[in-house]
Amino acid sequence: MSFTVHGLAVSRGIAIGRAVIVASSRLDVAHYFIGAEQVEHEIERLRVARNAVVDEIGRVQAAMHGSSTAEAHPELAALLDVHVMLLQDEQMTAAVKNWIEERHYNAEWALTAQLDVLTRQFEEMDDPYLRERKADLEQVVERVLRAMRGDGSAVDSAEATDSSFPESTLLSSHPTAVAPEAPLVLIAHDLSPADMLQFKQSAFAGFVTDVGGKTGHTAIVARSMDIPAVVGARSASHLIKQDDWVIIDGDAGVVLVDPSPVVLAEYGERQRRVSQERERLSRLRNTPAVTVDGEKVELLANIEQPGDVEAVLKAGAVGVGLFRTEFLFMGRAGKLPDEDEQYRAYRNVVKGMRGMPVTIRTIDVGADKPLDRDAAPREDHLNPAMGLRAIRWSLTEPAMFVTQLRAILRAAAHGPVNLLVPMLTHASEIKQTIALIERAKEQLTDEGVPFGPAKLGAMIEVPAAALTVPLFLRYFDYLSIGTNDLIQYTLAIDRADESVAHLFDPVHPAILQLLASTIAMCHAQGKSVSVCGEMAGDVQMTRLLLGLGLRSFSMHPSQVLAIKQQILRSDTERLKAWAQSVLSAEDPAALIDD
Repeated sequence: MSFTVHGLAVSRGIAIGRAVIVASSRLDVAHYFIGAEQVEHEIERLRVARNAVVDEIGRVQAAMHGSSTAEAHPELAALLDVHVMLLQDEQMTAAVKNWIEERHYNAEWALTAQLDVLTRQFEEMDDPYLRERKADLEQVVERVLRAMRGDGSAVDSAEATDSSFPESTLLSSHPTAVAPEAPLVLIAHDLSPADMLQFKQSAFAGFVTDVGGKTGHTAIVARSMDIPAVVGARSASHLIKQDDWVIIDGDAGVVLVDPSPVVLAEYGERQRRVSQERERLSRLRNTPAVTVDGEKVELLANIEQPGDVEAVLKAGAVGVGLFRTEFLFMGRAGKLPDEDEQYRAYRNVVKGMRGMPVTIRTIDVGADKPLDRDAAPREDHLNPAMGLRAIRWSLTEPAMFVTQLRAILRAAAHGPVNLLVPMLTHASEIKQTIALIERAKEQLTDEGVPFGPAKLGAMIEVPAAALTVPLFLRYFDYLSIGTNDLIQYTLAIDRADESVAHLFDPVHPAILQLLASTIAMCHAQGKSVSVCGEMAGDVQMTRLLLGLGLRSFSMHPSQVLAIKQQILRSDTERLKAWAQSVLSAEDPAALIDD
C-alpha cells in the first residue's frame, strides 16, 4: 500500500531505491556489503557464534540441574529453553543466511535485519504473551552478536543491560564491498556524524531519519555528499519495511513508500532533469565568480575529510574555507589521532589544493558532534549545545590542543594555511588560545621541526562574539561567521531538534543585524570576513549576502556552481539599497521571497 511520510528537506535531489532499515536499538554492529567470495565465510561466522551460545546455555542448564536454582526459579529454566529453541530455529537461520547470500550483507547486519522483520511480526500479534516473546528474540540476537565480537561469555554478557551502546548504528566501509543491482536508500532512527562519514563510502543513494534538524551535522554531511536526504520524519523507520520501494524527495522533504508505477515514472523524469541541470552548471567550473558590476567574489568549500579535496577541485572552488577537523577524531573507540596522523591528513589537503588556501578549524566537538564515550566530553544530562564544546573543551585539554596546533603548523610548511578557532566568546579564551599557539611554535622551533606561517582567525557563532567584534579584530587576521550556531544561539533553538525546526530562521531581523554589523566592522578595519555556515550555500541568500557586502562564501562543494551562477547574475550596486530595506523590514522573508 502506498503512503507518504513527511519530514525536513535537508539535501536536495531525488533518490529512488529499495529500503534498508537500520533498527534503533542498543545493538551496535557494523553494516557493510561483502564480496561473493566471502558469503560462505560470513555464514560460517554466524554458525560458529550461534553454536557457541547454544553450548554456553547448555552449560548453564547443566549447572542448574545440579543445584536448587531450577526449582527456585523455574521461569529462568524455561527462559533458557526458549532461547535454545530460537537459536536452533531452522526458519530463522535460513532467513538470516538469505540476507547474506542474496543481499551480500555481513553476518551481523543480516542477523539484525532479520531481527527487525521478526520484531514487526511479534508487535502485530494479538496475544500479549506472544508479543512479549519479542524480548527473548532480542536477547538471543544480542548474545550471538556478542559471541561474534568475542566479548567474553555470551550468556553472562547478555544477562546485563549495557546502556553504553549508542542508539545510532555504525555504518562501516569494507575493502571488498559490493552493491546490489537495485539502488538502496537507508532508513534509520538516527545517524551520528561518525556514522555519516562511514556512509560516504557506502552504496546508499539517499537516507531518511526519524529525528534531526536542517542544520544538524548529520544533515550537513549529507549535503556535502550531495545525496538526497530527509530528516525529522518521525516514525519512518517503523513504518517503512525492509525492501520497500522508496522515493526520497529531498527538495520537498517527502518520502513516498511503495509508489505506483505512474509516480515512479514521474520521479524518474525529475531525476533526469536534475542530472541535466547539474551538467549545465558544470560548464561554469572555470568561470571566475564576478558580479555584473565587476565585483570579485571568493567561493570556497567546506570539507570533512582529506578525501573531499577532489570534490572541491571538481566544483571549481578557489580554496577550502572550512576543514572540520573533528571528523578525524570520531569513530575511533576513544583513541584520538596523534600528531603525525593529523599532520599527514592536513598536509594531504594542503598539497591537494595545489597552492590554494586551506582554512583548518581546530576541533569542534560537543552538541550534535560527540566523540566516542571514552574520549569525552560527555554531558548527556545537560544541554550539550551549551556545555563543554569546541574551544572550551580544547582549553581543558591543553596537551591534546597543542598536539593539534603543532600538526596544523607543520602542514602550513607545504602551502597557505589559515588556522580557525571555533566558539570563542571571552577575551580570556582568546588570550589562552594565542598563548597555546605560541607554545606550539616554540616547541617546534626548539625541536628543529619545520613549520609554516598561518593566519589566525576566529569563528563568530555566538551572539556575545558578534556583539564584541572590535575585540576580536584586535587579535585575529580574519573572521568567519558560522551562521548555523549563530542562529541557534541567538534564537534559543536546538538546531538538531525537529520539533522546533520551524523556528530556525536565517532571516530573522536579529540574525541579519548581527551579520550586517560583523561584515561592516571587518571591512572598516580592512580585515577579511567570510560566511561558512549553511547560509553561504543557500541560493536564496546569495543576493542578500552580496548586498550586505559579503565577498567570501564557503559552502559544500556540491553547491559552489549554483551559487556561482547566482553571483554571475547579480549587480551588487543595485543590491545594496535592497539589502538595507530587508534589514529594516519587520518580515525580511517576504522581501527575499519576492
